Amino acid sequence: MKLLLISDTHVPKRARALPAQVLAAVDAADVVIHAGDWVDAATLDLLEQHARRLVGVWGNNDGPELRRRLPEVAHVELGGLRFAVVHETGPATGREMRAERDHPDADVLVFGHSHIPWDTVSPRGLRLLNPGSPTDRRRQPVCTYLTLDVADGRIADVTLVPVERG
Repeated sequence: MKLLLISDTHVPKRARALPAQVLAAVDAADVVIHAGDWVDAATLDLLEQHARRLVGVWGNNDGPELRRRLPEVAHVELGGLRFAVVHETGPATGREMRAERDHPDADVLVFGHSHIPWDTVSPRGLRLLNPGSPTDRRRQPVCTYLTLDVADGRIADVTLVPVERG
């Protein structure tokens, strides 16, 4: 199963639209996970039209319509793994321990907010993944998203993909 992880798209505030590269990745994925800060409902509508399956949550920059349509936390089983999806996890220091406490039944936690790619494993084995942002790199060298291959209850591959500019 091929998963696409994105977050913090911030359309139209940080970008006019999702990059074509991201839309192509949406079309190629079996499941798209968006960890919040969509900013506009049109981006949610677009991903609902393109994705085979979409799992999303709202973020701190998402208004009433997105909060009405999306949960604050999502839980889904994919390829034999239990995923939790949230927007914010707090400061980097202590993140793994907070994630274990807050998501005891998850195998993988997908989060956003910082725009900083993150891939760690907590002491009990919870995988924490932040795809960065495909539209707003902030202090990162490039905009990014993550792809995952999931099979037989394990992650076979995680790839941080840079988004080409222009």
